[in-house]
Amino acid sequence: MATNKQIHLVSRPHGEPTVDNFKLVEAPVPELKDGQVLVRNHYLSLDPYMRGRMNDAKSYALPQPLNEVMGGGTVGEVVASKSDAFQPGDKVVGMGGWQEYTVISAEQRGMLRKVDTTHIPLSAYLGAVGMPGVTAWYGLVKIIDPKAGQTVVVSAASGAVGTAVGQLAKVRGCRAVGIAGGPDKCKYVVDELGFDACIDYKEHKDLKSLTTALKEACPNGVDGYFENVGGMILDAVMLRLNAFARIALCGMISGYNGEPIPMAAPQLLLTNRVKLEGFIVSEHMEVWPDALKELGTLVATGKLKYRETVAQGIASAPEAFLGLLKGRNFGKQLVKLV
Repeated sequence: MATNKQIHLVSRPHGEPTVDNFKLVEAPVPELKDGQVLVRNHYLSLDPYMRGRMNDAKSYALPQPLNEVMGGGTVGEVVASKSDAFQPGDKVVGMGGWQEYTVISAEQRGMLRKVDTTHIPLSAYLGAVGMPGVTAWYGLVKIIDPKAGQTVVVSAASGAVGTAVGQLAKVRGCRAVGIAGGPDKCKYVVDELGFDACIDYKEHKDLKSLTTALKEACPNGVDGYFENVGGMILDAVMLRLNAFARIALCGMISGYNGEPIPMAAPQLLLTNRVKLEGFIVSEHMEVWPDALKELGTLVATGKLKYRETVAQGIASAPEAFLGLLKGRNFGKQLVKLV
């Protein structure tokens, strides 16, 4: 039998995670039982929400158990099947975890889904046509609900979610403004993705400077804000919000290692009658078909562009994950396993 290389979480981080929180383990690939499918994972998805799961604390995702395979999204190919629903050679997306092979029961709803790679690359099902893309779609369409001519701002604009938010806003006739770290990311967001403007937060170290930059980029104020970061960036956007603005609260990466995230002027929520809604995309499975249909069409026709940062081999996953939390990735962070 083939051996299955896996990454386990072996300790809880205190503050910033390190590679010592993880361990590379080899295990045999188990024999299939009736109704089970063996998948060879080709790509592993790394996502910011995984940091929260490393803590043994109440969050929107259950804590990752210690000394077990770290959970996460995967795409791959069925190599053996004892289920009528899947055949060897099928390309699939699922929650295979940080490992080379996954055995999944075909009866487990939502754990495995066949995908068509004729016009959409397999890896895109972990990004633009996967959970990050649907996250962008839900926050923009269902919470911000922008109208043509309105201004939509998104933080972490060069990441897997942010890139989709801005492009989907442009499809709807909006002004799209990104906030990202560094001139290369900002140039990409404007020149390649078609955002109207992008602010480099690394150039603006204080609230006044960042607010001034936002005022220039958003002369008519901000109608919708897609939040991935929190902290000073949220404070700056709050100062530019129009009356009846909508905020889709997706992530607060500035506080993922336990740092406090105070809000400078929460009274602006009242002054501007702001709607602020946090959401977890896995709780809205009813929208996934509509979202994936639009995202898939846009990617297949070249109208939704995306970028990937790819680490090589299962052993590289912990370092790549730590880099993601520090913003070293450009676009969607993946680990290539095949």
